[in-house]
Amino acid sequence: MSSTLLEVTRAAHEDVEQLERLMVKDLQNDPPTAKDKLYQSHRVRNNIDTIISTTEKLIEIYEDKDNARKDEIAALGGQTATGINVFSAFYDRLKEIREYHRKHPAARLVNVNEEDEALLKEEPVIEFSGEEAFGRYLDLHELFNQYINSKFGSKIEYSAYLDVFSQPHNIPWKLKSTREYMENLLEYLIYFFQRTEPLQDLDRIFSKVEAEFEEQWANGQVQGWEKQGQENEDDPAQHTMIDLDYYSTVEELMEVGPEKLKEALASLGLKTGGTVQQRAERLFLTKHTPLEKLDKKHFAKGSHGPRQNGSTAVSQDINSLKHIALMEAKMKKLSDLLSKTIEQTKENVVKKQALTYEEMEQEREEEETQVDTESDDEDQQIYNPLKLPMGWDGKPIPYWLYKLHGLGQEFKCEICGNYSYWGRRAFERHFKEWRHQHGMRCLGIPNTKNFNEITNIQEAQELWEKIRERQGVNKWRPDLEEEYEDKEGNIYNKKTYTDLQRQGLI
Repeated sequence: MSSTLLEVTRAAHEDVEQLERLMVKDLQNDPPTAKDKLYQSHRVRNNIDTIISTTEKLIEIYEDKDNARKDEIAALGGQTATGINVFSAFYDRLKEIREYHRKHPAARLVNVNEEDEALLKEEPVIEFSGEEAFGRYLDLHELFNQYINSKFGSKIEYSAYLDVFSQPHNIPWKLKSTREYMENLLEYLIYFFQRTEPLQDLDRIFSKVEAEFEEQWANGQVQGWEKQGQENEDDPAQHTMIDLDYYSTVEELMEVGPEKLKEALASLGLKTGGTVQQRAERLFLTKHTPLEKLDKKHFAKGSHGPRQNGSTAVSQDINSLKHIALMEAKMKKLSDLLSKTIEQTKENVVKKQALTYEEMEQEREEEETQVDTESDDEDQQIYNPLKLPMGWDGKPIPYWLYKLHGLGQEFKCEICGNYSYWGRRAFERHFKEWRHQHGMRCLGIPNTKNFNEITNIQEAQELWEKIRERQGVNKWRPDLEEEYEDKEGNIYNKKTYTDLQRQGLI
């Protein structure tokens, strides 16, 4: 029965109406947990996509480019090649219907309500990493490693990176030529936003961002890419090209300076060596002579010669920088939309620094089964003027506990290579870790209790000299006094540790 074009059209309209009723019924339910709410959003998003695809097929049918719909309507009216025969068309159609029901006598009648209930309980497959906790936090560890290993990055902690990654305008534009990092960051934020906010129209958001960006770029008002200022005084559009129409002699061109002449020659593919006068003469040749007609001796080795047009090269550089600036604008917009998630991620990172592995696993299990009651109290804001980290109950931890553990405080150890430790507990534990022990060995100083709380190399060396003067050089017994720690936290001297390790007991 669905072989005819009109039947396909009717079935498509019925499917669209059914999906619309299903979305309304789904949105009338109030999900009890955040996971159920996310499932609901994805179900509605899938239904919208299905409606869009079905509507596009209906538009193609109604456009009727091959006149198939017109011919079928004419056939229903009894129009044939010999004329109009209404009765013949009626009985042919009746015969087709009877034949269909004869072949399918036990066709099952679909219960729409049962089918809707099954669709409302469907759980869409959404991929989240363990660190993302089903969309509650961001997982930027890979991008963090890429950032600290880049030319424009700095050696900072992951918690500090969460404050920095959304501020690309602080990076000098000279170091932004490699756009792989920005592309990866933007791709992740788009993917995360699509998974956590499926009902948002990201294309419309980006179209508005692009319109605002084009206006700001034309006026030179894009943050971090302004045409004026110290950071951008080496803009290739302004400095690598020199307008020779303003200069009538070589002497006037020499006043530009050797560095700017060198940059202008390099952008044209010409030799950049020689005195200031030679550079000016070489550049002045291009005022009346096209690059294609210049002698090859004026071009640098390895350049493309006359084929390399300076204005084209600069135009390509500007377009590349403009593309990077546009990616930054989109990334900033996504960071604003995900500002709440970013804050939750920072609080979670700080909180995890004060938890053991067992406590983190227990908290993760509780988060998966915890009922989201925020919908009842969404109008009530938590009073947290000191911006303390959140505890297990979703409320700020006590201030005395914050001061006791030093949560949120940064401790640097010069012996560990200026490595930063966040929180008092992590700082106290690092004196027994391999990084600190290795640093002490490199200084030729034993890692004993005398050097606890010592993070400065000079202070450690001075203290070691005092100990040697007091005890004598030959009185130091590393086998008995140097401390080692196993995986369970037990402390041994060097002799006992090596004996147990040799026997395979630790």
